Amino acid sequence: MLQRITCVDHIKIDSVSFSSIFQIGDSEQIQAISRALALQREAEIFFDNEGNFNAFPIFSEAIPFQPAVEENVTFSTHNINPVLKVRNIDILGASSSSVVHLGNSRNIDMEARVKHIRQLLPRNNMSSEDGI
Repeated sequence: MLQRITCVDHIKIDSVSFSSIFQIGDSEQIQAISRALALQREAEIFFDNEGNFNAFPIFSEAIPFQPAVEENVTFSTHNINPVLKVRNIDILGASSSSVVHLGNSRNIDMEARVKHIRQLLPRNNMSSEDGI
């Protein structure tokens, strides 16, 4: 059985980061996992025990997947021209467990988990700016 071939004249990618993949060619298995703590603070107060992923259940919870549907399907394909031709690809960025892939893949498993935390200073309800 003849596989499709991808032909790209020009590709420009500005950035690939955080467990992301840029792959040219076929692959049997692609797996990428990215975990991140995004912490925003009003005051620069740091503690030496920060950054423990185990402290946040989001990083250990099972990801719910839809059960696979087992159904017999009969089909046939005929690629008159097995070449996928692309003139130009321009990508600003691939980040956080993403993939830019030119080719055939059998299995792809991608996961990105991000915990966003905002630590704001307490606000005084009786402010002099309120005129009270």
